[in-house]
Amino acid sequence: MPTRTKLVERSKDRTDIVNPYTGRSVGSVRLDRGADVTKAIATLKTYDHRLSPEARKTLLTQAADALERRRDEFAALITAESGNCIKDSRKEVDRSLANLRLAAAEAVQLHGEALSVAVGGSRKIAMTVHEPVGVVCAITPFNRPLNQVVVKVAPALAANNAIIVKPSEKTPLTAIAFAELLLENGCPENMIAVVVGFPEEIGPVLTGSPLVDMITFTGSVETGERLARQVGIKKIVLELGGNDPLIVLGDADLDAAAKIAAEGALATAGQSCRGIKRLIVEEQIADAFVARLLDQVRSRRCGDPFDALTDIGTLIDEAAARRVEARCARALKDGATLVHGGERRGALFQPTVLDRVPPTTELVVAETFGPVAPVIRVRDDHEAIAVANGTRYGLQAGVATRSFERFMAIATRLRVGGVALMDGPNFDSPQIPFGGVKASGIGREGIRYTMREMSNVKTVLLPWAGPDGSVRV
Repeated sequence: MPTRTKLVERSKDRTDIVNPYTGRSVGSVRLDRGADVTKAIATLKTYDHRLSPEARKTLLTQAADALERRRDEFAALITAESGNCIKDSRKEVDRSLANLRLAAAEAVQLHGEALSVAVGGSRKIAMTVHEPVGVVCAITPFNRPLNQVVVKVAPALAANNAIIVKPSEKTPLTAIAFAELLLENGCPENMIAVVVGFPEEIGPVLTGSPLVDMITFTGSVETGERLARQVGIKKIVLELGGNDPLIVLGDADLDAAAKIAAEGALATAGQSCRGIKRLIVEEQIADAFVARLLDQVRSRRCGDPFDALTDIGTLIDEAAARRVEARCARALKDGATLVHGGERRGALFQPTVLDRVPPTTELVVAETFGPVAPVIRVRDDHEAIAVANGTRYGLQAGVATRSFERFMAIATRLRVGGVALMDGPNFDSPQIPFGGVKASGIGREGIRYTMREMSNVKTVLLPWAGPDGSVRV
């Protein structure tokens, strides 16, 4: 149920997984149908939630140890099916390890509280306990095909839930391998399942099943909105991407800001919901900043994802690269200036810097998944805030300034889920909450926060002992 045999074969019942750089098949998987999904969910519903906190800690610790031993193998698999450069794939495995180890620690820390309360004129003790929500359905995207799965599976298991994972049909091999790793390290067979299929066929079965107690989804706004309409009265967490800005003010350390900008815009070929999508730069230092940014971008090598010297691999497929190319072309027609890059070769898109980008062009209004650093010039802090808030998204943001007062004045007015000083919106830690506002979604990820999203709080009311220690029931 959670595993697949990887055969290089294609039919109406299978789908090839193609390396975006070489165009060659790296494996194939059987496509699940609605009946397969229904059967998998029914099996997960038999999980009795009796795995103790200590047993769950051991399971996740052993899985982390096994993943660490197989770090190079998983990194290679990520690169093979997604086109992420091997440098980024190794970082992704390391992020997954951090999430697994924190989930292991948190598995024994999911505590409620005890309260002294008045009920009907008498004193009572109210205790709260966290219980597993039941069966969680996790729908994950193609970018970061390991960590996007781990950030949902690890807290689900830590909170004692069963979970069914539907990875992107473009990058399912890593998810399947991770499920196999969990099973090999003690995960009960009725605690996890992976299903692979096209969203239009198996998506409604997953979201519409009365046996699924919670949906956690990472992907596009359009799909998230559709899911929310389908799910009805059911727990749901939606991480719907972002159009994240780095605001560079006139007093900023420009060398540091340029380095932050290049890293945030180009990592994983720009295919990150929290990556830098817009550089909002104060006019008085824009020329100097763009010159420094150009130096940073020119130093990044784009090419074969398996080459250890490559900094930027491919986009997920050629169609994705064509979309980025078209948006850049439209931005140039709308008045932007090409500073560097802009060339496409298959699924590769050269790291690109655009200056004087109008804030109304599609490249910076929509969420653009590509290695592009678009510079929007503004007059002052007020205009920077207006531009930053001027899209439907509100995930994270960064501000480059030497002034703590200016930073706080801006941070309190940005409509986002997180703001960093002298860092990009791509800041990340498994210990902190992650999520956005507006169209960027609802709910929060981050291991301990996700565990609480994946739990139900039950209140247990007890009588308070009298002065003599007696209790009347």
